[in-house]
Amino acid sequence: MATQHLTTPEDTDLFLETLAAVAPGTALRDGLTRILMGATGALIVLGNSDVIETMSGGGFTIDVEFTATRLRELAKMDGAIILNSNADRILRAGVQLLPDGALPTEETGTRHRTADRVAQQAGFPVLSVSKSMKTIALYVRGHRHVLEDSSAILSRANQALATLERYKFRLDEVSSVLSALEIEDMVTVRDVAAVAQRLEMVRRIAAEISDYVVELGTDGRLLSLQHEELVAGVEEGRMLIVRDHVPVAADDVSVESVLNALDRLSAPDLLDFELIANAFGLGGGSEGLDTAVTPRGYRLLHRVPRLPDFAIERLVDHFGDAQRLLAATSDQLQAVDGIGDTRARSIRDNLSRMVESNFR
Repeated sequence: MATQHLTTPEDTDLFLETLAAVAPGTALRDGLTRILMGATGALIVLGNSDVIETMSGGGFTIDVEFTATRLRELAKMDGAIILNSNADRILRAGVQLLPDGALPTEETGTRHRTADRVAQQAGFPVLSVSKSMKTIALYVRGHRHVLEDSSAILSRANQALATLERYKFRLDEVSSVLSALEIEDMVTVRDVAAVAQRLEMVRRIAAEISDYVVELGTDGRLLSLQHEELVAGVEEGRMLIVRDHVPVAADDVSVESVLNALDRLSAPDLLDFELIANAFGLGGGSEGLDTAVTPRGYRLLHRVPRLPDFAIERLVDHFGDAQRLLAATSDQLQAVDGIGDTRARSIRDNLSRMVESNFR
C-alpha cells in the first residue's frame, strides 16, 4: 500500500491528510477530474511559504475562494497553481517554479520532475495532472502516488476485506482457545504467541484497508462500516495479552517495549513463534515455546461486564495472576480497595460462569 514507502510518521500523516483532501467527493477531486476531462495538464502546490516564493517566478496573485470550476479554468494557462494548505483558497496562478535541479528524481516529464522536486524542497504536497497519460499523481516529500478510479481501489479493498474476515475468524478461534486454557491453567508460550501472531496479522491488514477507506472518500462508506465492525476490540485485545504476559521481573522489558517489538516484526517474522516470544521477553528457543505461563488476569477480568479499568488494575495488583482471581471468594474480592459487596458478587458470579461454561 502507498504508505509503506514513507519514511517517517509525519510523512505518513501528511500523505494520508492529502489523500483525504483529494478523495472522491471533495471539491479538490472534482476540480482535478474536470481538468482531466478537459484534456489539459496542471501543476498544483498545496501550500505556500518563503521557500515557494524563492523558487517562484512570474504568475499573478488572486487569493480567491477555491472552487472546482476556477481550478479548471486556471489550469488552461501555463504555470503552476498555488493553493493554501487547506485547499480552500487559490492564492496564485500562472507561476513558474524552479526548484533545486540537484534534488534526485526518477521522473522524466518536465511537469512531473518539477512536482517531485518542489514537494521535496518545500515540504508541501504537489499534484501533477498529466494530459497525455490522463493521470493524477500526488507527490509527498519524495513519494509518488497515482490517484486511481474508485472501482479499481474498491476491487483491491474488497479482496483485502475478505482476507481480513478470514484472519479475524481465525483470531477469534485462537483467542477462545487461549481463554479456555487460562481457566484450566494450561497456557504455554506457544499459545500466547499464536494469539499475538493473529492479532498482528489482523492489525496490518486492517491498516491497509484504512488507507483504502481514506483514498475512496465518500465512495468508501460501506467499506468503512465493514472495516470498523471487523477490527472492533483488536487493539484492546493486543494490549491485554501483552499486559497479561510481559515479564514483571525483567527490567528491560515493558508493555511499551513489547508493543514496539511486535510492530518491528516483518511479515515473514510473524510466521516464527520464537521471534514473537522474544518480542514478549519470553525467549528460550523452540523448547521455550512449551514453557507454562500464567496470565495476570487482564483478559479474564475484561470479560466481566461493566467492570471499570481502575477495578481491574486493583484486582490484578492484589491477586497477582488469573488462577488466584478464579479461586477468590466474594469476601476476598470485596477486601480489595474500591470493590464493594455488589461488585464483588458480580465478579464472582461472572468468573464462576466462565469456569462452568468452559467445562461443559
